[in-house]
Amino acid sequence: MTARHLRLRQAVEYLAKTVPKAEHNHPHELNAADHLTRSAEQNYPMFFARAATLQAIHRNRERVFNPDRKEHRWSTG
Repeated sequence: MTARHLRLRQAVEYLAKTVPKAEHNHPHELNAADHLTRSAEQNYPMFFARAATLQAIHRNRERVFNPDRKEHRWSTG
């Protein structure tokens, strides 16, 4: 087993511990598990697996837009 496979296995284990059992069939959770499995078995891009995993872990966090975060080049202020 390669180091990549060990890291993917650890990611799956972490995801299983992080998400409550009642939410294991949540679409974000299933999507993350699918991407991690494809990365391990079919040489699927790791970026998609990482993005799906982060989305599953932070699935209940509200995304808030903060317009004062930084100045944009197109702003007139």
